[in-house]
Amino acid sequence: MNRKVTLFIRNKLVHFIVLMIAVAIFSFILIDLSPIDPVNVYLKQASVTAAQRAMLNEYWGVGVPLTTKLFNWLSMVLQGNLGVSLIYRIPVIDVIVDKFMASFVLLASSWLIGGIFGLLLGIVAGKNRDSWIDRAVKTYCYILQSAPSFWIGMLLLIIFAVYLGWFPVGLGVPVSTLSSNVTIWQWLSSMILPTITLSLVGVAPIALYTRNEVVKSLNSDYVLFAKARGEKGWPLIERQTLRNVLLPAITLQFLSFNELFSGAVLVEQVFSYPGLGQTAVQAGLSSDVPLLLAIVLISAIFVFVGNLIADILYYFIDPRIKEDANFEK
Repeated sequence: MNRKVTLFIRNKLVHFIVLMIAVAIFSFILIDLSPIDPVNVYLKQASVTAAQRAMLNEYWGVGVPLTTKLFNWLSMVLQGNLGVSLIYRIPVIDVIVDKFMASFVLLASSWLIGGIFGLLLGIVAGKNRDSWIDRAVKTYCYILQSAPSFWIGMLLLIIFAVYLGWFPVGLGVPVSTLSSNVTIWQWLSSMILPTITLSLVGVAPIALYTRNEVVKSLNSDYVLFAKARGEKGWPLIERQTLRNVLLPAITLQFLSFNELFSGAVLVEQVFSYPGLGQTAVQAGLSSDVPLLLAIVLISAIFVFVGNLIADILYYFIDPRIKEDANFEK
């Protein structure tokens, strides 16, 4: 058991290091090759002397060879220095910490709601194969898959915020209100629509996949044998099908971290939610290279952690993994 854990940690650590090096290098090269002038972004059309511009060019590395700039930036990142944001004029790490906490609550709640709702829909549709319930669930999922997340967000915004007025139009806190003075109910009311929108994005894949796995499991030999012994209904699903469906469903759900983060970029933009997704859009439009590179690195870590958690949960869900571990021990 100890040997398996050691090998697992070593392999994952190597994969993480290789991933982060590759993401950092390719991201820096792509952004450096883009037509972005950090000096003009920093000055924002302010008039400066030639000597001052020369100093800024030296500070931002304008005209410096790509390899030198890449080496200097990687050295700073290894020291925990992600640079200074051109938009906020504060260290990038402070911006990331502030914005990521707002996005984490939105992403976590949407991921959990979408996964549970999609799993339940898939089980119900698979158990009632070819019935009106199955057709309704599949139609619902096909509509969700074909509809962009920003379109769903705008539709919910128009109906429940503009016409009905049940929820605020956007932002994380009410206008002209300090975040320290916001009540829990005001905070939740601004979270409901973005959370529903983002959770709906992840419902369709998990529901359709779970439905197919349930249908496949119900047609297997061991389920037919269980039916011959008198098992039926939900007890049959729980004993013979749920465990086999749960493992691939969890795999798919954790692998959806990348899609969840990309969906959050659009959803936060629609609802003007002050999270990491909206900050990424602002950094891209304003050519804030240090902030944009930091967000790319954070998103890579976010996706890697999701896959890592899925691998760890395999041991507790799949009994075959436990048996192999006990045998080796």
